[in-house]
Amino acid sequence: MENPSVRFLHLFEGYSKAHGQTAVQTNARRGKTQADYKIVREPLTVDDVQGHLDGTIGVGSIPIDETSRCSFGALDIDDYTCDLPALLAKVKRFKLPLIVCRSKSGGAHLFLFLTEKVPAVEIRDKLAEFSALLGWGNCEIFPKQESVRADRGDIGNFINLPYQNSAYTTRYALADDGDALSLEQFLDLAEGNSISGDDLDAISLGAEDAILPDGPPCCQQLTRFGIPEGGRNSTLLNIGIYYKKSSPEEWKTLLESHNQRHCTPPLPAAEVVQIEEQLQKKEYFYTCKQEPLRSHCNKTLCRQRRFGIGSGDAHPVVGGLTVVQSEPPVWFVNVDGSRIELSTKQLQMQVEFQRACMEQLYKMPAKMKEADWRDLIHSIMVEATRIEVPDELTQKGLFVELLESFCTSRIAAHSAEELFTGKPWTEKGLTYFKLGALQDFLKRNNFLQYTRGQITERLKEINTMCPANQIFSVKDNADNWRRVRVWCVPEMSRMEVEIPEKKYTGDEPPF
Repeated sequence: MENPSVRFLHLFEGYSKAHGQTAVQTNARRGKTQADYKIVREPLTVDDVQGHLDGTIGVGSIPIDETSRCSFGALDIDDYTCDLPALLAKVKRFKLPLIVCRSKSGGAHLFLFLTEKVPAVEIRDKLAEFSALLGWGNCEIFPKQESVRADRGDIGNFINLPYQNSAYTTRYALADDGDALSLEQFLDLAEGNSISGDDLDAISLGAEDAILPDGPPCCQQLTRFGIPEGGRNSTLLNIGIYYKKSSPEEWKTLLESHNQRHCTPPLPAAEVVQIEEQLQKKEYFYTCKQEPLRSHCNKTLCRQRRFGIGSGDAHPVVGGLTVVQSEPPVWFVNVDGSRIELSTKQLQMQVEFQRACMEQLYKMPAKMKEADWRDLIHSIMVEATRIEVPDELTQKGLFVELLESFCTSRIAAHSAEELFTGKPWTEKGLTYFKLGALQDFLKRNNFLQYTRGQITERLKEINTMCPANQIFSVKDNADNWRRVRVWCVPEMSRMEVEIPEKKYTGDEPPF
């Protein structure tokens, strides 16, 4: 029998050169737990998985690989009030190839496993249909993006894996009776439920029904499975909006017929007339953010429908924020499943964000209220995934690199007196120099990011052996004693490059 950690790793195979780690921290003031999400630029290994299953670490997998394909996907329902047994019953009712697991937050992760790599866009589209059908249309979908910009340092978002500390885990898969499955049982179930890309594509959820075929999928789905009491008024209002757009001459008749045929029980005639009067007075737009439409939303499909929400009026779905911790930082974010690169200014200012979408996606999303925009950006920054970068890609790293070049150049001073000429002087393990000379060197190398004050603070951080700045008394060229303020850092090693000697044999010209 194959090692469980090997089987587990195979199920959650994703991005080959990186994986996620989550550190849970407690807010001492409020007692809340907060997660710190970090990308590690190393492959997810069997040892990592074993540590995860043993409970020594917690890891996540990035579903999308470097070719924008996936062998697994997931729905992330981040709601601890979610009724897991009821959710599982729905999955069974609709015969969906999903494994329901309890998540770290007490919500649910619904995993889809495939026997082969499938384009990420196809998995996202199908999972969006699944989530709308289950009544969780606004949950997160993994992979969070249709493609990654690996050439720019971007990596997809990771999802925390189940069965952390498997012997005592709270992240378990549910059996048909709602009980927790063991790790071995989960592996057997997941492998047995894995399907091919063709089988996934063949799953039909009634999206092509004759009922409202070119209208919002939420209204279509609610109609197909019966509009529940309590949501009839809101649903019929939106269906009325659809009929008014698609059949302006007979929309009232169609709405009344729809009520009789599909509402359980039908809405009283007086209330239907009231809806008609509302629609007659002014033009309404679909109330996508209100229930029961919200829970059955499939925005991507809706935009493709002739009488759906369209592409220009609806706000984009923005999420999956990742920051490359260079200086300045580079941000990557999903916009309706597409990945774009942003500066801090473009992320902060909505008009700059719109411009970036126009340049990279060739579309201009609708502008939302500034307060709503600030709330959105704050919410995605709280859960932003950090990608660490080598020191040389930060301003601090570049400064240290240039400082080393300045201190070890071949124009080094041979005595303290030469400090006046701008040369660095090394003695007893320390290199001394005038600050102005270092500044000139940085300018010549186009390093203008640091002010004079920032330069001195960096020098203080580097020098732990003695005071970073001192006053020297040295003789100038006129043999007069002068006081000069110098800064110092620990001596930096010189890079010596050995050039192999080639002996002349006489059989070939020397030049």
